[in-house]
Amino acid sequence: MIKPECPKDRIILALDVDTLDEVRELVMELKDYVGYFKIGLPLIVSYGFEAVRLIEELGGRCYYDSKFHDIPNTVQKACINLVKNNIHLFNIHIQGGSKMIAGTVKAVKAAAKRLEKEPPVILGVTLLSSFGQRTLTEELCVEKSIEDYVLQLAKVAYDSGLDGVVASAEEAKRIRKQIDNKDFIIVCPATRPTWASVNDQVRVDTPRDAILSGVDYMVIGRPITTADDRVAAAKLILDEVATALEDKDAAKVL
Repeated sequence: MIKPECPKDRIILALDVDTLDEVRELVMELKDYVGYFKIGLPLIVSYGFEAVRLIEELGGRCYYDSKFHDIPNTVQKACINLVKNNIHLFNIHIQGGSKMIAGTVKAVKAAAKRLEKEPPVILGVTLLSSFGQRTLTEELCVEKSIEDYVLQLAKVAYDSGLDGVVASAEEAKRIRKQIDNKDFIIVCPATRPTWASVNDQVRVDTPRDAILSGVDYMVIGRPITTADDRVAAAKLILDEVATALEDKDAAKVL
């Protein structure tokens, strides 16, 4: 996964659907307007790599949203199987700890070398976007603010060899200041244009917020997939991203 070259590349469409027919319909309709298609647990459980193959056959690129979080040996074996099945982009939970992360990165690189393949991009999930401060403090007994906690997880991810993290736009600002590596990828997980409902998300950002905060990629689902005119919705978001990129470049000049 390289840095995005155009507004389209920055959009990852979440395929939160139940059937391969729906996957086919969305990919065929929107592959010219988004950079990646994300498959999560519902599709993974039902169709596994069949959904991945379908996306690739239709000309799309896949983000395998596995969110692995288990003992190091188990995660390493699972991720080696992803390499064998040509998965180019996936994620694991940073809360699994540095031993799990570093061991997985090492195992994945070794498997890719052995199989003569390019190593996949591995992202670290910081904190689910459905979490608010109350959940973090009262249920997980974490006294840090969400921003401080996510920053700490991002440092663990970077030090352990991950290619990037999944974090909100507000958190991305601090990550960019603390991690001095322009190649470190940040994906914003819950992106909603101002005209869309936030649904079950708590920490959400607009596409403009994400771009101006230093986010590379943004995950967008229902604002596009449930729109009456999905192509029109995607185009509106692309326009917002393009304008934000222009404003960001202009601010650098000033």
